[in-house]
Amino acid sequence: MESIQSSLQKMMSGEKFLKQYEKMKHEIFTDPIINEFIQANPQVSLEMLEKSLPKLDQYRKELNTCNNCPGLEKCSNLMQGYKPRLAIERSYVDIRFEICETKLRKDRQQKQQSLIKSLYIPKDILEARFENIDQKEELRMAATAAALEFVMEADPGNHSMGLYLYGKFGVGKTYIMGAVANALADRGIETMLVYTPDFFREMKQSIGDGTLNTKLERVKNAKVLILDDIGAESLSSWIRDDVLGVILQYRMLEKLPTLFTSNFDYEELEEHLSYSDRGGFEQLKAKRIMERIRHYTRPVYVDGSNRRERN
Repeated sequence: MESIQSSLQKMMSGEKFLKQYEKMKHEIFTDPIINEFIQANPQVSLEMLEKSLPKLDQYRKELNTCNNCPGLEKCSNLMQGYKPRLAIERSYVDIRFEICETKLRKDRQQKQQSLIKSLYIPKDILEARFENIDQKEELRMAATAAALEFVMEADPGNHSMGLYLYGKFGVGKTYIMGAVANALADRGIETMLVYTPDFFREMKQSIGDGTLNTKLERVKNAKVLILDDIGAESLSSWIRDDVLGVILQYRMLEKLPTLFTSNFDYEELEEHLSYSDRGGFEQLKAKRIMERIRHYTRPVYVDGSNRRERN
């Protein structure tokens, strides 16, 4: 029986194979991409090039894909998201791969997204950016400036001062906070955005399924915490004292900034927190919560047209 090696030798010496080989060789050597490499590296001999024909062929095809980038998801390169370059070894030319700009941008975006945790926050808020805030709304610009100042100075663990944005419905308080979260992500700072009414509702349900402490710890330890729409919830004494109070006390001690949005100013929120689900009026307990909020946030009134009505 004829050996495989013998069969291959016969096939490779055949006229058809030699014609295909010469055709491929001609295509590779006349390709502008390969010619550019040859001209830049005069030390590369013809023998080295002939030894490296498969690598050169792969290189020109993959580099052509990169030069006409179809997007990361449609990248057909052997290593998706990596750009080839030729490297001269002792007696041949090889391919090395470097991460491309498209993949770098995608990786940076994913890293930023991983720095923003959210509970019950709409997608458009998670994609908010300061540059997309309507500059014509002068009444909203004071809040935007305060938010930008917070982003630049934020130092979780060393500086605990946050923001308290309050104002009427639909003026963009939550959108500004979304922009804060994305700008902090650009700085590598983790943020958690929480829609407070739904979060408090979930905490009540967590008593029965045994996940209360896990969820509470997650929110307590966020580097920057944003409690959106505080005061809109149906409050109980337990939520006020054993959830909100515990979160704020821990963050105060650990010097972790907390930011709030609300339709209430400080005095109105204190009144809201005073009412007990048992029908009583617990002003002292409400004052304890408000003392932590007042002392560790800067109040900023947000005004402007109702963005929800325009949408």
